[in-house]
Amino acid sequence: MINKLYKQYSVSLYKFISSKVSRHEDIEEILQDTWLSIYDSLPLFRNDSSFLTWAKSIALHEVADFYRKRKLKTFVFSHLPFVANLMSQALGPDLELEKKEMKEDLQKVLQNLNEGFRQILRLKYIENQTMAAIAKLLNVSEKAVESRLFRARLAFQKEWSAIYPNEPLKLSSLAFLKKVI
Repeated sequence: MINKLYKQYSVSLYKFISSKVSRHEDIEEILQDTWLSIYDSLPLFRNDSSFLTWAKSIALHEVADFYRKRKLKTFVFSHLPFVANLMSQALGPDLELEKKEMKEDLQKVLQNLNEGFRQILRLKYIENQTMAAIAKLLNVSEKAVESRLFRARLAFQKEWSAIYPNEPLKLSSLAFLKKVI
């Protein structure tokens, strides 16, 4: 069902998000976050409005979250550059241990995914490739890359839940992979 909705509404949601955000990479990320939120919230959809209206409201929240995070990060690191240094000093050993444990957990989950999903997640989140670059590398369209990435993120979330049922992971983004792997 979600794949059918994805195919039917992705273009409309992409256009809606692009009216709020200018960078292509940011639009793609917000679109993926929107679909994950839709997937998480689908049981709550009550047909009080059209699906597209409901999905656009979720996308609008994701856009707001995007700008809120960007503004906070920009403020903290531009006005308080010592914070990053303090954080790394204060959390040094604990942070390193946490990163090591997270890396092991992530690698365990990734190993349980099929090679195609591992490849697309690695290209996007570890090697930080654009959708266009991935499409060219895999010799497929950008839409095919978006679809594969969406399915890979869902598979990752499902696998995480199967392996770590008591440690829920709300995947709004897999960008943290680059930081720990």
